[in-house]
Amino acid sequence: MEKFEKLSGIAAPLPLVNIDTDMIIPKQFLKTIKRSGLGVNLFDEMRYDREGNETPDFVLNKPAYREAQILVTGDNFGCGSSREHAPWALADFGIKAVISTSFADIFYNNCFKNGILPIALPQEQVDVLMSDAEKGANARMEIDLEAQTVTTSDGEVFGFEVDPHRKHCLINGLDDIGLTLEKAAAIDTFEARAAAERPWV
Repeated sequence: MEKFEKLSGIAAPLPLVNIDTDMIIPKQFLKTIKRSGLGVNLFDEMRYDREGNETPDFVLNKPAYREAQILVTGDNFGCGSSREHAPWALADFGIKAVISTSFADIFYNNCFKNGILPIALPQEQVDVLMSDAEKGANARMEIDLEAQTVTTSDGEVFGFEVDPHRKHCLINGLDDIGLTLEKAAAIDTFEARAAAERPWV
């Protein structure tokens, strides 16, 4: 998993509440078990019309936001079913952080496991960040995970909370497999001792 330390990027405003995982990646795209290739179908029903043409009014189709790495969204982002394809699609598009007032628990947990930083802030701070994101590609937002801060293009700074263990994993690029491999030497020692003590197993 790619390490997350500091991010300076374009933030896309998506001021909708209760964006569920089916809106993030519709069910017809859940057949794959690969994490790659889903970015093109992120927010599929909002990004494209029935003929498959881009909807020009949708934020990620606008030239200023095609390279967005941050989403500033409405309340209760990622609700609905627990599909891990939702953070896969966000990550494959290039989204590295999502800012909202609240997240659905399973989606929130899945973000950390896939290298995405979900940041929960009070409504008044999200409103400021939403307005900043509406400035377009010239307004770059900065996120410093080590310092736990979000800085607007105008230099206004907001602090956020994050679980220390999850912070450690993101900064070091560790998913569940990576965490296990950190203990590879101890596992090898245990297995060697167990084999010597119980050769019949």
